[in-house]
Amino acid sequence: MTASPAMRTPGLRRFRTERPPQPERCELCAAAVEAGHRHLVDIEKRALVCACAPCALLMEQPGAAAGRFRTVPARYLTDPGHRLDESAWEALQIPVGVAFLFRNAALDRLVALYPSPAGATESELEPATWTDVLGGSRLAGLLEPDVEALLLRRTDGRFECHLVPIDICYELVGRMRLLWQGFDGGAEARTALDAFFADVTRRVRPLGEVGHP
Repeated sequence: MTASPAMRTPGLRRFRTERPPQPERCELCAAAVEAGHRHLVDIEKRALVCACAPCALLMEQPGAAAGRFRTVPARYLTDPGHRLDESAWEALQIPVGVAFLFRNAALDRLVALYPSPAGATESELEPATWTDVLGGSRLAGLLEPDVEALLLRRTDGRFECHLVPIDICYELVGRMRLLWQGFDGGAEARTALDAFFADVTRRVRPLGEVGHP
């Protein structure tokens, strides 16, 4: 039996009507969160967790949730007195122009990752080499384990090193994975990378301006 137009319309409408996007929610209390919300690091699962402002503030308190969650800080720092050079970069053996390092509290060492078409790829370089090159810097000394990273970039003979929230590093990884084309990432990925670092440059503050020695 062929359905009449009146019978077909409701079913077609269900398929044609786009469902409104579901709001993101705090993964601790289920409250809706806005764009630009805070994140926590779930130490046990090694994962980022969306958080509302009250939960993020709560997890900043010592002993909250038995230490399972750590709130990602919002600081962006740079050290004008610290300069990487070609020899240091070559020692790091980074196969692309961007990498980030964070201190893994469970392993008690620096872990280095870089964007790739497969996502975040861990450097196979000995951790001692990363420590030799960057471990003595003031930024490395300020690095909060698990929640902050040293973000490095080499472009046109220039080198950048900033202390940033770790969630933006994974945001960059996701963006590069989505846009990556060919062997070098492609023009669209490079444009997105330039825009990302331009935003980081606007946010960073030199150590002397934020009360650090």
